Amino acid sequence: MFKWKKLGKVFSPGPQHGREWLNEFAQAPATLLFDDVVRVYFSCRPKADAKGQYVSYSAFLDLDRRDLFKVLNVSATPILPLGPLGAFDEFGIYPVSVARDGAAVRAYYAGWTRCESVPFNVAIGGAISHDNGETFTKLGIGPVLGYSPNEPFVMSGPKIRRFNDRWYLWYIAGRKWKVVDGRAEPVYKIRMATSDDGVTWHKEDRDLIESRIEDDEAQASPDVFFANGKYHMFFCYRYSAGYRGKTFGYRIGYASSPDLLHWTRDDDKAGIDISETGWDSEMISYPHVFEVDGQIYMAYLGNQVGREGFGLAVLDGKLE
Repeated sequence: MFKWKKLGKVFSPGPQHGREWLNEFAQAPATLLFDDVVRVYFSCRPKADAKGQYVSYSAFLDLDRRDLFKVLNVSATPILPLGPLGAFDEFGIYPVSVARDGAAVRAYYAGWTRCESVPFNVAIGGAISHDNGETFTKLGIGPVLGYSPNEPFVMSGPKIRRFNDRWYLWYIAGRKWKVVDGRAEPVYKIRMATSDDGVTWHKEDRDLIESRIEDDEAQASPDVFFANGKYHMFFCYRYSAGYRGKTFGYRIGYASSPDLLHWTRDDDKAGIDISETGWDSEMISYPHVFEVDGQIYMAYLGNQVGREGFGLAVLDGKLE
């Protein structure tokens, strides 16, 4: 078993930041390292409208590389605008994942649109930055990874990585919608696509991680890190019903692979769970693993999938 030492909550949303679009939630942390700071991208929301509907934006904050609990800067504006009328990202940009590509920074994000029979649908968009990841320009109005016959809805949770001079994009794809207590709930599984240029993608077109707690287990946030000769994936999973409370809420799972294609799941090895009390006592989700100056950290969400912000844990030992 890995052993993660929880360090506490790093950032909470709210009106104290003076940004109306950063009123609630700080979701899906993803990092970009600089000489002096660790930039953390996250997604947030303004207050709901008169009908109780939300939109989501993505932004960043800079943490002192020598003290990851010291916030030095919060972006003045979201990194991307919402899409135009009818676009796949008209109502939300959440979550986002970033990676350097030479002097540029690539971003992949989930774009949300509202629906009538179900609450939403999602596809994956791309963007690029030429100012060190402060602002991004979308690659186009449409998604880079959209629906297909075998992946008909909820294409979300992108995590971009580059291994062996090739781009890898892990994501989730919807399998079905279930009506639970009169509410449509999505079921999605972890999948992967590869690309030589970051624009045209080849889908593996299969689920990578077997289900464990039930056939309709929903899986999300597949974050892959290479260490000691193999690939380590930390992800989150939940039951298909009743997951907004403590008993069936999100937990963090683990799988390993020698080749990025074949994965062995072993959640007992994940080494992190909910706390007895506090901001992460009901659920933990959306893990992001990164290394800073020889230490391996995990950023993750707590209760209500990041409504109260995100926290940090440090690995005691090695990934092996």
